[in-house]
Amino acid sequence: MNLIKPLSENQFNWFIRALKPKNWFNVAEGGKRAGKNIMGVLAFCALLEEHPNKLHLIGGVSIAAAKLNIVDCDGFGIANYFEGRCREGEYKNRDCLYINTKTGEKIVLISGGGKNGDEKNIKGNTYGMAYITEANECHKNFIKEVFDRTLSSNMRKIIHDLNPKSPTHEYYTEILNFHEEQQKKDEDYGFNYGHFTIADNQSIDDEKLRAVLKTYKKGDLWYKRDILGLRIQAEGLIYKTFAENNEEYMLDELDKERFKINKIIIGGDFGGNKSGTSLTATAFCNNFKRIVVLKSERRDSSKLDDDGLKTMFFEFVRDILDKYDVGIIQCYLDNNENVLIRMLQRYAIGKGLAVKIEGSKKISIIDRIRLVNSLIGQKRIFFIKKECKSLIKALNDALWNPKNDSERLDNGTTDIDSLDSFEYTIERDYKILMMI
Repeated sequence: MNLIKPLSENQFNWFIRALKPKNWFNVAEGGKRAGKNIMGVLAFCALLEEHPNKLHLIGGVSIAAAKLNIVDCDGFGIANYFEGRCREGEYKNRDCLYINTKTGEKIVLISGGGKNGDEKNIKGNTYGMAYITEANECHKNFIKEVFDRTLSSNMRKIIHDLNPKSPTHEYYTEILNFHEEQQKKDEDYGFNYGHFTIADNQSIDDEKLRAVLKTYKKGDLWYKRDILGLRIQAEGLIYKTFAENNEEYMLDELDKERFKINKIIIGGDFGGNKSGTSLTATAFCNNFKRIVVLKSERRDSSKLDDDGLKTMFFEFVRDILDKYDVGIIQCYLDNNENVLIRMLQRYAIGKGLAVKIEGSKKISIIDRIRLVNSLIGQKRIFFIKKECKSLIKALNDALWNPKNDSERLDNGTTDIDSLDSFEYTIERDYKILMMI
């Protein structure tokens, strides 16, 4: 039997929490070579020794991936832990492991879950435990079926390991975020999360670690994702320079001596029932030589009726007027929504808001992208306040359409609405800004 190196304190704490009966959902996320599989295997095997159920499951994007990452795991997998007590075989025509444990023979089915429909291969059974490797590479229907198939376990345990993806990936938005929120509401909910990096891997000595780090450019996307294990979108980014160097553009507060405001423009996009309503305020400073995004806000359109939209608009505009002495503010709203524009025009007049509302001009999207990238490329020109979280996230996540690299991806996975509302604030000054 191969012996593993001692766990780091971070790894050991996650492992101990995973063994506690109440923690039914255990997730290990982080960078490359962080030892996530080792921890998952250790927890799964330790629990398997005395688990009351006979049938269990391991899975990955494919059967081969599950075998490679969990059964083998560079010589430290299930086969190593149960050396001499484990054999491969079949159970109801499915690949499996037969394992002799302290409490009798256990059967561990091996399944692939990367494709829609793979979930049918695990139906019909109740699993005591399930360990899914690279869980965010698996299809969401497979992941959800695993949850269902463990509901009647005598000691329910689900383990996921994963490398980070874009924060808007469906694994986070449809699965993980829900359980994180439940844990915040109830400390006994049973969600055990751990974040790990290569520094947690005790099998990599300091000299080797320094050699590995030299192969990465500190601060770029791959360093943030592979080494720091952060949820960063890395493929097909439209605003790559911004996503790689957020901090270079950030302002805590607006220094009114450094940034002398000439005018403020508010842009608004209403989205649709499956989209979002977004507002953005942009300041043009120092005779158009500096652009600062002052405020951004986005809300779910399906939860926003007319009164809610009026309140959102009023509070947003009022906040800008109170903070910045610029007289009347110009506001450009999505020109596809004339009914809503007229409604807000009447509402603004009734409330005495110092704002002039018109429809957006809407130059071509590719020209808007070209303009934003031009501003981002000149770091002395484009700035954004840290509080503008919705727009910062939208710029970080914006992707080119893989089927058409001259347009951005607009399939609901990224926040197009915040991008639109920001672009409405600068599009009318396209020619001036492109000449800076």
